[in-house]
Amino acid sequence: MIRRLLVRGLTRPRGPAPGRSAAPPPPDHPPLTGAEVDRAETELGVRFPSAYRSYLLDVSAGGPLHRLERGPDGWWWAGNQDTRRDLLPLPFPHPDSYVEADAALWERWPREEDFPDEAACRAARQAWNETEGDEFEDRKTAGAVVLRDNGCGFATLLALTGPLAGTVWWDGRATCGLIVPLSLDHPGGGAPLTFGQWRERGLGDLSDLLPPDWGRPAQF
Repeated sequence: MIRRLLVRGLTRPRGPAPGRSAAPPPPDHPPLTGAEVDRAETELGVRFPSAYRSYLLDVSAGGPLHRLERGPDGWWWAGNQDTRRDLLPLPFPHPDSYVEADAALWERWPREEDFPDEAACRAARQAWNETEGDEFEDRKTAGAVVLRDNGCGFATLLALTGPLAGTVWWDGRATCGLIVPLSLDHPGGGAPLTFGQWRERGLGDLSDLLPPDWGRPAQF
């Protein structure tokens, strides 16, 4: 409890002693222990990229990012309710790897002219979503977690598995159906930014890490 000093009928907090600075406030989500990180990795079936593991151990279990925590269902990230646990150990796929499959999938999208009425078309589209569309979309983010929601349906992803493990991505499917790398050099080919590089930049502003035609993110 803060001690108070009575001065002329007013109370005011007593500050730090002369020559001493106030202790910094504890992080909202304190770092995890090595044992906790080990248990999380074992339970989730993945090995965290070294830079992200260092962040969990030395900085915070969440902070400006979605928190890694142990809940009733085990270790998982807050804000990842729609992320499928069964797909987490699979390699995160580069978006270029499913371009042709994506095009072929949409060729099978039920079209109104192929059905006798609107109800039949709507039923066919619902079945398409359940059997093909949703599963395909889920697999686009296999091996990745949402580190931060950026508003308007956008999200920042961290790839945990496969050749792209440790890189950071922008999920923009809410507007254009694309997942693109956060990168310092989109004109030069857009090599994905690593989590370590993003951490060095303060885990903040994404506006210069997106393709030039993307515009400014809704939130940081």
